[in-house]
Amino acid sequence: MTIKTGDRIPEGKLKVMGKEGPMNVSAEELLGKGRVVLFSVPGAFTPTCDAKHLPGFIEKAAALKGKGVSKLVCLAVNDVFVMNAWGKSAGVGDSIAMVADGNGEYSRALGLELDARGHGMGMRGKRFALVIEDGVATQVHVEAPGEFKVSSAEYILGQLA
Repeated sequence: MTIKTGDRIPEGKLKVMGKEGPMNVSAEELLGKGRVVLFSVPGAFTPTCDAKHLPGFIEKAAALKGKGVSKLVCLAVNDVFVMNAWGKSAGVGDSIAMVADGNGEYSRALGLELDARGHGMGMRGKRFALVIEDGVATQVHVEAPGEFKVSSAEYILGQLA
């Protein structure tokens, strides 16, 4: 079942790169407190993700935080090493948590998995953005195939009161 507005975020484990190396983090710990924007990309370093999606959130991070967002989280079905390298390459610094859903389990739990096997990319996560308040999805924006509109930083910024 696909997550919808009003749903509590599902439980799950994700990975982030810590100072000592890869670390497990629970979805509740990462997404469950405050106003969080979780945006997902089909793959690190892929064209739209690398040229538009992540850069938009880097550019709009301060404005989003000015609208009460306590945390920005970028999720992809990539390993933690790739997500860490992508974050460094893009210069995210501390503005965005680069989070790995290596096996796609959390994307499946959200009901937002993407079958990209036809493109040689295996199972991935759809392009989407969620606004989460204290563990509850208050906005769910899932892109149509091949689109990049409703999950952009600019769009999300316009949706926040």
